[in-house]
Amino acid sequence: MKEFVIADSQTENAVLVGLITPEQTEAKSKEYLDELEFLATTAGIQTVKRFTQRLDYANPVTFVGSGKLEELRNFVDNEDNNIGMVIFDDELSSKQLRNLETELKVRIMDRTGLILDIFASRAQTAHAKTQVELAQYNYMLPRLTRLWTHLERQSGGGSSGFRMRGPGETQLETDRRIILAKINKLKEDLKEIDKQKATQRKNRGRLVRAALVGYTNVGKSTLMNLLSKSDVFAENKLFATLDTTVRKVTIENLPFLLADTVGFIRKLPTELIESFKSTLDEVREADLLIHVVDISHPAFEEQLDIVIQTLNDITQEIKPAFIVFNKTDAFSHLEKEEDDLTPRIRENIPLEEMKKTWMNKLNENCVFISAKKKQNIEELKSLLYQKVKEIHIQRFPYNDFLYPEYDE
Repeated sequence: MKEFVIADSQTENAVLVGLITPEQTEAKSKEYLDELEFLATTAGIQTVKRFTQRLDYANPVTFVGSGKLEELRNFVDNEDNNIGMVIFDDELSSKQLRNLETELKVRIMDRTGLILDIFASRAQTAHAKTQVELAQYNYMLPRLTRLWTHLERQSGGGSSGFRMRGPGETQLETDRRIILAKINKLKEDLKEIDKQKATQRKNRGRLVRAALVGYTNVGKSTLMNLLSKSDVFAENKLFATLDTTVRKVTIENLPFLLADTVGFIRKLPTELIESFKSTLDEVREADLLIHVVDISHPAFEEQLDIVIQTLNDITQEIKPAFIVFNKTDAFSHLEKEEDDLTPRIRENIPLEEMKKTWMNKLNENCVFISAKKKQNIEELKSLLYQKVKEIHIQRFPYNDFLYPEYDE
């Protein structure tokens, strides 16, 4: 088997490819490519150009049609463009990957592979590293026809993916046995880690548990730092943190636990959901969910729906929850001229009007803040206090909030 070479950390130039289909409009395709570019930037990859094609469905052989493929090849072959990678916005099959690599003669990556690569570079603890490695192997297994590996020596991905070289078709069955063995070993490792995590959760005493959930890069970690007065890593990049962080928070005389969980994203790879089930146990076992939304994002309502759908996939239990609309300082709208006859869209709705709309919809079960600017944090604390207090009184009607100390 040929060696599995990890890519270096130098910035690479890449082009992005997406489709416009009956199910995915041109506007949606642009939003998805915007996010894909943000993912690429997070992975240390420089986007040079975007390519889109209007098709009824993805070509099962090369994802795009022959004409668009030739256009891609011409751009990639131009040495002046210095392209080392082509990234597709949808998950590619092994046949598509193999054919695209043959045609374009550069590294091919899809959205799932890119997300996995970012997770590999961000994982810090043994728990997160094991989860990511398991997800990578589950992703690799059905794509063995294109892998050229020395799997006994594999380690986590670099900032821009893993580079695989050499013929490997004759090693297919050997590769498959090695991967299956590693998957089984990683699952056993995770079982042991999960037992330790479960014991930790039991040792937290009777404190009410709240969990921050939301789309990636909506400001959960920044909010965590504000509420818990801790120093959780926060950065303006996707998936800045992977490991769940739990802190004890006290508002007035009421202590409770607050967990910062991994962010969700469109087209979240199934491999990651499966591998990160133990991390998401913090969501399942939470008494209260604090759904953080980036209201400055043009597609914030879609992101909100994606998180709700993902939460429904994780747990069928209906939990108390409220919404925190964050980044009000970044909310912008287009001032309408008196003679402006353009239809009213999200970008030209004033923030105050947006607040009324959502407060009417949620019966004021929401709050608008700027974690970065520390605006309206007291109102958030007041709402959070009331929600935690309600749960506490239901559980301990005669308890006076005296709890054992907890610190993780």
